[in-house]
Amino acid sequence: MPQTGGPAHPIGVIHGRFQMLHLGHLEYLLAGADRCRTLVVGITNPDPWTTADEPSDPERGRPESNPCTYYERHLMVEAALTEAGVAPERLRIVPFPHSFPERLAHYAPREAVYLLTLYDAWGDAKLRRFHDLGLRTEVMWRRTEKPVSGSLVRRTLAAGGDWESLVPPGVARVVKERRIDERIRG
Repeated sequence: MPQTGGPAHPIGVIHGRFQMLHLGHLEYLLAGADRCRTLVVGITNPDPWTTADEPSDPERGRPESNPCTYYERHLMVEAALTEAGVAPERLRIVPFPHSFPERLAHYAPREAVYLLTLYDAWGDAKLRRFHDLGLRTEVMWRRTEKPVSGSLVRRTLAAGGDWESLVPPGVARVVKERRIDERIRG
């Protein structure tokens, strides 16, 4: 979308599990921040009670796929975006119980534009879910492959590999400070 006078939308909503926030997430978050004055970042699967099985992506609801708490992921989002130059006053970080779409209006503004990137059947399911709720959406891009994934970061960390090259520096600091790396290594 060409920009000619600043961000196109007053409020944009982006969402993700961010288990762990990686460089692909940062690309997505920054693309969203470029499109709006206020960016609401919804953290999905905020707790085990708002996590449900998703037929189009069965891995996402498993406990081992969700090792970080909402608070830890909030810190990751905040660190990555502010480190990348997004002013804190432009950010709102909220729980986002995507598995229970009827609850979303209690967490994020209906008048916002919901910004998505699509890679697979799960992305298509999310887009349909938003349309069914009557929410305005914008697909920022559709790709067939993710350059990096949270599961790759977690596997690399667990195996003692170079996981830090897959995440923004602020996220690596949060992971070490909160001892998430030790938890994942078991």
